[in-house]
Amino acid sequence: MKTLGIIGGIGPESTVEYYQLIIARYRELRRDGSYPPIIINSIDLKKYLDLAGAGKFDEFVAPLVAELDKLKQAGADVGLLAANTPHIVFDEVRDRSPLPLISIIEATREEAKKLGLNRVGLFGTGFTMSAKMYPETFSRAGMTVIVPNSEERDYIHQKYLGELLKGIILPETRQRLLTIVERMKESESIQGLILGGTELPLILRGVDAGIPFLDTTTIHVQAAVAQMLS
Repeated sequence: MKTLGIIGGIGPESTVEYYQLIIARYRELRRDGSYPPIIINSIDLKKYLDLAGAGKFDEFVAPLVAELDKLKQAGADVGLLAANTPHIVFDEVRDRSPLPLISIIEATREEAKKLGLNRVGLFGTGFTMSAKMYPETFSRAGMTVIVPNSEERDYIHQKYLGELLKGIILPETRQRLLTIVERMKESESIQGLILGGTELPLILRGVDAGIPFLDTTTIHVQAAVAQMLS
C-alpha cells in the first residue's frame, strides 16, 4: 500500500471532496474495513491566485516542488496536485518532484478515450481555459478540446473565483453554465464536457445535460487510488 500525498488548499472546498472521495473509492475496492494512508499539505490559495493573475506561472514551480518535498519527508510515496490550474506547470513540477505525480489531465484524457469522445468542451478557471495543457495533451490522442467564447469564459472565471472557491452554489449560476453547455453542443458539436476545475463538480455533478461530464476530481481520485493499490 502506497501512501498518497496531496497538495491541497487550492481550493479548500475541493480538497475536502478529494479526501472524502478517496476514502469512498478505496472502500469500494477494499472491503476489509481498512482505510488508505493519506497526507494532505494544505497550501495558501491566495498566493497562487495572485501569481496566476500576474501571469507568473513559472513562479509556481519552485514553491510546489518545495511543498511536495514536505510530503516526501512526511512519508508519501506518490503525489498529486488537487487542482487543475497548477497543472499549467505540471511537466516542470514533475521533472523536479521528489515524488511520482499523477496528472489530472492525463487521467481525464484516458477516461475520454474510454468513452470514445473525439471533441470535448472545457470549463475551468480563465487560466485553465486559456492554457494549452488540455488541448495539447488531448491532441496527442487525436482529440480536440474546445473552450467557450470570450464572454462565456469571463463569466465562468468570475463565478469560479467569486462563488465556487468560496463554497457558494447558486441555482442561477448552474442554469447559466448549462446554457453555455447547450450553446457549445449546438454550435461547436461537443460530445462531452471536461469539468476542468475541481470545484465545478460541486455545482454540476448529477446534472443531465445530454452529454457526459468528465468530472476531473473523481477521475483524478480513481487514478490515485489505483496507484496506491498498485
